[in-house]
Formats: sequence, structure tokens, C-alpha cells
Amino acid sequence: MNSEVPVLAIIVPCYNEAAVLSLTVKELVSRIDRLVADEKIAATSYVCFVDDGSEDKTWELIKQFSSEMDSVKGIKLSTNFGHQNALLAGLFNEMERADCLITIDADLQDDVSVIEQMVTKHSEGCKIVYGVRDSRESDSIWKRHSAQFFYRLMKFLKVKTVYNHADFRLADSKVIESLHRFNEVNLFLRGIFPLMGYKSDIVRYSRAKRQFGETKYPLRKMASFAWQGVTSFNTSLLRLVTWVGVSMFFVSMLISLWVLIAFLTGNTIHGWTSMLLIITLFSGLNMICLGLIGEYVGKIFLEVKQRPRYLIDEITTTPSDTQ
Repeated sequence: MNSEVPVLAIIVPCYNEAAVLSLTVKELVSRIDRLVADEKIAATSYVCFVDDGSEDKTWELIKQFSSEMDSVKGIKLSTNFGHQNALLAGLFNEMERADCLITIDADLQDDVSVIEQMVTKHSEGCKIVYGVRDSRESDSIWKRHSAQFFYRLMKFLKVKTVYNHADFRLADSKVIESLHRFNEVNLFLRGIFPLMGYKSDIVRYSRAKRQFGETKYPLRKMASFAWQGVTSFNTSLLRLVTWVGVSMFFVSMLISLWVLIAFLTGNTIHGWTSMLLIITLFSGLNMICLGLIGEYVGKIFLEVKQRPRYLIDEITTTPSDTQ
């Protein structure tokens, strides 16, 4: 690999993306060809599609494109391991073949035209270049506001993230080697990359609407992913449980004092309403606190198992490999 003209690998995780895959291959291969012609990247640069256990014809299409073009490669996971693990599979498998690696979703909502800016910033010494959404006009009102709330919450909890950045980024192979040392199962790459502290920069773009296929992040998955980010990088919620317990202790002391005064003055309360409200409040808070503790215990349970984060079933061969 030539450090002056880097080998670029574009990692594209795919899950049931047969409807959009042909357009994605065309756009990304065309972008690579243009950068090669401008001598920005090496002629051996390529696109690597990672099939994350798709149930449609995604893998068949990847194999077809790989057999026709040297600049297209495919990795098939044995089952659906999730978006973040599919990214890792592509990054770790290709980090020794490329000088820099870009991750981008297959739906082409991220603007591929800024890839050139990313490569330029890498050549200027940046180890990580984040793609940052300049506008969320293509998102629904609910998704736009919930995403902005999530980033503000992460900032409030002192978790390092890049505002309005998803998983569209360039990373130097050295960064990916460092990422390989992070063995955690509960993955939140948007927090791990800023945590590593390498020299970084951003490029801004407007996110487009999905052209074909359906979103792979409905509300349920978005909420689960956001919760993963909050609980994987911060223990503030556990500390909150402690403060809730302290607060409830003082509240209970005040209630006890009130009950004692009422008893001594002969103004005891007849009925069950006030007692029922107090019991309900304490029971609800106890269940919430137990649930938060359970979330963290569950994460410990997953971490100590040390199960593999992905399993590769098959890797395609290109025309030059068969010669």
C-alpha cells in the first residue's frame, strides 16, 4: 500500500437491500473510478458489501457484481448480527488491505459526493473524518426531534459524540487497528470513535430521502439503539438510582414526622387514600430502579460471555482472483 496514494475501502452493511443494491453499486463504483482517475486513491481501491443475514436476494446480487467487477467485494455473515456488528466485520476483515476505510449505509441517503472531501482531509493528516448531517429535512418530524433530543441527552450525560453524525465516516487503518482492541459486546460506534481521540474533522452534507426499499430502523430499533448508546457509555442512571433512594428516604422521614404529629395531636387520618398513594409511589420508584439496575446487570451478563460479535460464512472472489 502506497501512503501517498491510499487504498480506499468503502464498507457497506446490507440487510434486505436487493431493491437498492444495483444503484448503490453504480454510484459507489463510479465514485471510486473518478477518485482513481484524479489520482486521489489507488487503483486497487474497492467497495466491500457485508450481507448481514439478508432474507432476500441481496447476497446473490453481491456475488454477481463481485464476479463482474474487481472493485466490488462481498462478505456474507452466517446470520443477522446487527448493523454495528456488520460494520465491524467489514472493517476488521479489510483493515490490512486498505489505508483508509469509509462506512456508509446501502440506502444512499448519505451524500457520496463528500467522499472526495473525506479522502482529501485524510491526506492532510486527519485519522477520522465524520460525515455530519447539515439538514434533517428528509426525516419525519418525530424522527428529527427525537434524534436531536438523543444527541442533547448524550451531551448532558457527558458522552462524547459528534452532533448529527451517524455511521458515515472515514477512518485510517491505524484507527481500525485500535478499534479492534475494544472487545465489548454492547457496541455503540458513534461513541467509541470520538473516545479514541485521534485527529479528526467533519464534512457536512444534506441527507437525502431513501429512494428504494424500506428503512431498517423503525421506531422500536431506533429506541433500542439510543438506549444502547446511553447505557454503554455512562453510569449516570445508576447514580440516579442512588439519588432517588436518598430523596425517598428524606420524603419518608417527613411523612413519618407528619404521621407522628397527627397521632400526638389526635388528628389521625381516617381512610386509605393517602396511604395508597404513598405505597403506589414507592412501589413504582422501586420497580423503575430495579429495572435500571437490571439493564446494567444484563450488559455485564452479555460481556462476560465473550461470544463472537459476528461469524463470516462466505467471501466472494473477484475476476482478478480467479485468473
